[in-house]
Amino acid sequence: MDILNTIQSALGGGDKKDDLMSTVMGLLGGQGGLNNLISQFASKGLGDVIGSWVSTGKNLPVSGDQLQNVLGKDTINHLASKLGMDNGALTSQLTNLLPGVVDKLTPDGKVPEGDIMSKGMDILGGLLGKK
Repeated sequence: MDILNTIQSALGGGDKKDDLMSTVMGLLGGQGGLNNLISQFASKGLGDVIGSWVSTGKNLPVSGDQLQNVLGKDTINHLASKLGMDNGALTSQLTNLLPGVVDKLTPDGKVPEGDIMSKGMDILGGLLGKK
């Protein structure tokens, strides 16, 4: 299933789709960006999981509990509140969305150099029909 179908099936369309995508891009573009997220996964013993998303092979799954462990309960609480969702709904949607987004941002199996945010927005804009 491609990332657009994942987004649509997880969210069903509407403004929440854009809000959640903005949240995902915020996770990837915040301080340290994708490299920071990779480090966070590795420090929690999940380097193989995020490594599979970056590589060109099959993406390993991540559970909501694992994702909450990596990102931190406070971060999940804050994002869920901001999006008007409960924590379980947010982590469920992020477990479907995040692997595909990381995979699409790393098509050559490595973290790209340069401005990943603009590359990511270009990719996601095309996937969401905004380009």
